[in-house]
Amino acid sequence: MQFSVPFDHPCLPGHFPGQPVVPGVLLLDHVIDAIHAGGGGPADGLRLPRVKFMQPLLPGELARIELEGAMPRWKFRVLRGETLLASGEVTAGAPS
Repeated sequence: MQFSVPFDHPCLPGHFPGQPVVPGVLLLDHVIDAIHAGGGGPADGLRLPRVKFMQPLLPGELARIELEGAMPRWKFRVLRGETLLASGEVTAGAPS
């Protein structure tokens, strides 16, 4: 799944004024959307037990999400070209 965040997205003016950076929570929202688009995961009850942000995504840049796994556990990577922006794990169900 590929996505970009437009320059006029409402989250950008405060994150950070004059030099906008896409908030990590918005990247994670796209990860959850990709899981749901793939037909996986419950409507609620997903957890993110491990997430690591390595590089920022700027407005207008194209990013892609790679998913591995299936219900109840997925590993994800968010990339800009070959540059890793974020990675982690999404799980469904009760904490283990």
